[in-house]
Amino acid sequence: MDIRQLRYFLAIAKEGQITKAAKILNMEQPPLSRQLKLMEQELNVTLFDRSGRGLTLTHAGELLRDKAELLLHQFGETLKEVKELDAGIQGMLAIGSVVSCISLLPPTIERFRQLHPKVTFKIAEGDHYLLGRELELRSIELILARLPFETADMKPLSILPLPSDPYVAVLPSSWVAEPQQTSMKMKELAGMPFLTLKTDKTTGMHHQVMVEARAHGFEPNVICECSSVAVIMALVAAGIGATVFPKSVMASFPLPTIRMLTIEDADIQSEVGIVWLKDRYLSKSARQFIELFEAAESPRHA
Repeated sequence: MDIRQLRYFLAIAKEGQITKAAKILNMEQPPLSRQLKLMEQELNVTLFDRSGRGLTLTHAGELLRDKAELLLHQFGETLKEVKELDAGIQGMLAIGSVVSCISLLPPTIERFRQLHPKVTFKIAEGDHYLLGRELELRSIELILARLPFETADMKPLSILPLPSDPYVAVLPSSWVAEPQQTSMKMKELAGMPFLTLKTDKTTGMHHQVMVEARAHGFEPNVICECSSVAVIMALVAAGIGATVFPKSVMASFPLPTIRMLTIEDADIQSEVGIVWLKDRYLSKSARQFIELFEAAESPRHA
């Protein structure tokens, strides 16, 4: 079995039909069918269940699919590493970010583009679990995320911590009586309808805010749990509820119908970091991107 056959197999697995896969691969159907038969004969297993209208993977096929994806990514990385030995920084840098960290990206991307104009960017957005999967498959090299990085079945990670991000109260503008008001106390949130960022798998920010509220003697009146920062901000803008978010989030939502207030009696901080797979190859552009973040933060720690 070779790399070419693995690519054939993955195309069939993705399309669920040999006809569609052959079209994607720009080849005729009979040769592709023969290659699949040869693979099954060599492995002495059935890779696809052919009893339905389409092809579905057997347990053996699912295992080969997962392993083949990783093998092809590793093969691509090896080729990329060899090519980069004598080349400058160029090509595409694929990174991921949770929505609440998106506002931290533009300054570093701007500096990076000034230094390396030949590099283009691919940016993926999602929660920890989705981005963790993309990282493991090598669809992205780096992730900008809230810490701890909540995901399952991940290989060892390297993490560059960035400066902490203070939480602030986020309210509809109509709920703030004084235009000059810039702060409030935590317990003032007790009587307000509360919106919280929470998914079935990622609960870190939600848990942090709930613990702080209980430390001030109240249980937030949660009227909505939501997995989307943008949706929560839209609900705040519509006057439906209030929330508590890391301050940097607000840079992405400069809406006149939303007010951000410092919380006077609470010092809760959101930890932020850049995450990548430990002991795995990083492209020159990815290493340079990390170094720019380090350089930007070093004066603050001097």
